[in-house]
Amino acid sequence: MSAEEIPYTVEPHPVTGVYNGKLGLWLFLASEVMLFGALFSTLVLLRVGAADWPHGWELLNVPLATLNTFVLIGSSVTMVMAWASLKLDDFGKFKLYMGVTVLLSFVFLVVKYFEYTHKFHLGISPATNNFYATYFTMTGLHGLHIIGGIVVNLYLLFPGNALWKTAPEQFTNRVECAGLYWHFVDLVWIFLFPILYLL
Repeated sequence: MSAEEIPYTVEPHPVTGVYNGKLGLWLFLASEVMLFGALFSTLVLLRVGAADWPHGWELLNVPLATLNTFVLIGSSVTMVMAWASLKLDDFGKFKLYMGVTVLLSFVFLVVKYFEYTHKFHLGISPATNNFYATYFTMTGLHGLHIIGGIVVNLYLLFPGNALWKTAPEQFTNRVECAGLYWHFVDLVWIFLFPILYLL
């Protein structure tokens, strides 16, 4: 079955009102909300039940986390600009903005690497206490989602962009789905940052 024979890859399905890829992505993101929701709930229960739960700003590097927050917000903006460039039929600007998105993603991971290695150098690990167990679990899982986003965006930037020549609307939809995922990853960090670092 060719791509042309697969229904609703471009036009919206009459029942759902969205094309199938977008519906599938929303369902996937719903499962991700449940995953991170469980982790945030666990953190709240641990924190409420602990008599001596430490303040994140006393133990974690708030300036680095603040930098990473701005990096991710910037990457969300460039992701939107990459999609908007395709809607405006400007493939060159798409490549520029998607490249910047990937670059900012790597910046986030490099900053997180330095933050982690400093903790490990001090002998701090997930086994240190419940605070660090939740910190490493939640930020580590978030980091894996960042890596997943990088892989998808690199695919769209290089080999996957061949679809632009044959089916530009379908390619634009794929970039939109990647953008929705990326905005979700950024939104998770927007919650992680204050809960772990500032409270």
